[in-house]
This record gives sequence, C-alpha cells and structure tokens, in this order.
Amino acid sequence: MSRVVIVGAGAAGMMAAVAAAEQGAEVVLLEKMDQAGRKLRITGKGRCNLTNTAPLKDFITHIGPDSRWVRNCFAQMFNTQLMAFFEQRNVPLVEERGNRVYPRSGKSLDIFLALINDLEARPNVEIRKNCAVKSLTEDRHGVRLQDGSTVRGDAVIIATGGLSYPTTGSTGVGYRLAEEAGHTVVPQVPSLVSLVCEEKIPQELVGFVLKNVGLTITRPAAGGKKLYDGFGEMTFADNGLDGPLVLSASRQVSRLLNSGESLTAHIDLKPALTAETLDHRLINDLNGSGTRLFHDALRMWLPAELIQLALDRLHIEYYKRLHQINSGERHRLLHFLKDVEFTLTGTGDYNTAVVTQGGVNLKEINPKTMESRLVPGLYFAGEVLDLDADTGGYNLQIAFSTGYAAGRAAAALTE
Repeated sequence: MSRVVIVGAGAAGMMAAVAAAEQGAEVVLLEKMDQAGRKLRITGKGRCNLTNTAPLKDFITHIGPDSRWVRNCFAQMFNTQLMAFFEQRNVPLVEERGNRVYPRSGKSLDIFLALINDLEARPNVEIRKNCAVKSLTEDRHGVRLQDGSTVRGDAVIIATGGLSYPTTGSTGVGYRLAEEAGHTVVPQVPSLVSLVCEEKIPQELVGFVLKNVGLTITRPAAGGKKLYDGFGEMTFADNGLDGPLVLSASRQVSRLLNSGESLTAHIDLKPALTAETLDHRLINDLNGSGTRLFHDALRMWLPAELIQLALDRLHIEYYKRLHQINSGERHRLLHFLKDVEFTLTGTGDYNTAVVTQGGVNLKEINPKTMESRLVPGLYFAGEVLDLDADTGGYNLQIAFSTGYAAGRAAAALTE
C-alpha cells in the first residue's frame, strides 16, 4: 500500500485525498488551519459555483494560460463526473444562468461536508489540522512541519492554494516549496478582482449596478490596443469598478496593472445601439422635447445615479433647454452614452481577489498525472499551478480535476 502525503485541505487537496484513498492508498492530509476547506466554504458568496455544464471545447476557452493543458485531467474528471460525484454523496445540484452549477441548497457547506464526511469515514485517511508545513524532506517524499516533526510517504501532493483570501490559510507556501524543489514559479497577481480607478467615484454611484453594458479595456502605451471586450453587469465601488463583467476583465489586465501601467476602461451604456442609430434617436428626442431643461431631460437616456457624472463630464449647462443644445454638445452626449472612460491604475488585493494568477510552471508538470517532471513522486494540484479561469465554475472544476488526477496517480506510484 502506498502512502500519500497531501499538503492543503482545500478543494483540490480533499479531492486528491478521496481519489488516492479510493485507490487503496494510505493518506495523510495536512491542513495548517484549525479547520479544513475554509475557502471552499465561502466560495461563490457562500453558494459554491462548483462547475459549468459548457461542453469541453467551450469550457477550455475560459482557462489560461494554456487551455489545452487541462484536457488530460478533464478526461479523468470533467463536469458530468464531478456532478455525479456530489449527487452520489447526497448533494442535489441545480443549473442556473450561464450554465453555472450550484448545490440546490445554495450552501457551499454542503459541498465541503460531502468531501470531509467521505474522508472521515475512510479508515485509510488521516486528517491532521494545525499542521503547518515548513519544507519538503531531502528525498521530496515527505514534509517537515513547523513543530519540527516529519511526515513521510511515498508521494507528496502540494495543494496549498494561491494567495487569495489569506485569512482562509492561502499564504503562498506552495510556491516556496515548489521553488525549493527546483521548479519555476510564475510571479503571482490577484485575478478575478476589482479594478482601481484614478478618478474619484461619486458617492451616489458607489454600489450602483449597471446591467447590460459593454466594457472595453485598452492599453494607451500600445497605441490603444484592445485587451478586453465584454458585455454584462458591473458595479461601481468606492475606489473603482467591480462586478461580474469587471472580474472577468481583470484576468486579462491584472498583470499589466500590477506592473504599474495605466489602462483605460470604456463603458458603453447603450451597447445594443450603433452610434448612428443612437444619434438619430438623440436628434428626435432633442427636437421633440425642446423646452425641457437639459439636466431634467438626461433622465430620458440615463439612470438617475449617472446624471451628475454626465453633467460633470459633458460641460453643458444643466439649465439649458434642449432646443439650445448645439451639434457639438449633442456629439459629446452621444460619446458619453457610448464611451464613459475611466483610467485604471491598479487592482484590488488578495483579500478580495477570487483567485491567484501565476504559479508553478505548467511545462514542468505532467498534465496526465500532475507529477513533477523534475522530481518523481512530487505532485501539484489546484490553484498553486499557473492555471486560472473566468468566473462561472471553471476554477473549482480545475481544482477538483487536478486534485483527482494527482490523487489517483500518487496512489498508483508504488503499485
């Protein structure tokens, strides 16, 4: 019987433990915190979007930096197998908008309990809490703990997560362990995170949600190159932009923003209308309501929360009558409706970032087994890898799939 030591009892680590135990291995699961699965229990605002039912060819387009790399572990456990895994453990699931899958109860806790109850019922699994790992042993098949003791095995799986939500135990120790073993670690930045603006966000906008808008982010230093173009829902935060659309955009721009470069966000408030169609509509509205005051008439085109921002940016006297608006002012209004600009100067930190971008270089990991190509018997799973994805259940599927593949392979190491 092989003995597998797993560092980190999060989504990837617990799934690795289940997979290894199912293969008959003796499993020691080490968790530095006093409870396992802390991040899993708060994911998805406590609802746990555990996967997405999109077909493989669409699913992998939401993953980077190498979307093809995950095909091998997805062949062992993909969305349908993952859903069956939890349903067999008495967790009914439901599919919601955007092919997102949640526990029917709406509670992340049910996903955690399905895993931990499975593990605690297995005589070949030992879960040790409050066990912080200091280093790998010289042969890389065991670990030394902070208390000076050693836990030895035939294989070690590092599933320590990234840097996101550090209060749940994600402090980046896995990156250090990987580097000590000779691995290249891609520098980390927060991802799926809010974007910080240079401009002050008016107080009346903080918390306001914009639905069905377009968001484009460009790079002035590269001649206005388009880095992101999307459609959806976003929110104004006290220091910038937030919400689902912004989180998705952050994956494409976080590294540049965290290097000190400034980018430009362009918000299209009327994405369903071309500029030409919208201009014709403005002309008709201006002619048809000529005696209305400009600040009052803005409500025809904008939600009330955006009116003050429009007045500040358009430099049109609020008391003007609509029939007094000249073509230049109309074009400024048209431009505002199609392109509200904000200068982006940074991102939120790891306390609010959903995932970490960067990690152990994928070229140094066998994509079928998650085993190190440099150190036999050493495996990696989950967010510690240089692998991240959009919101929508993609990241948790990666964690579960890589954990499952690592657990099965590590258990079979000495067979």
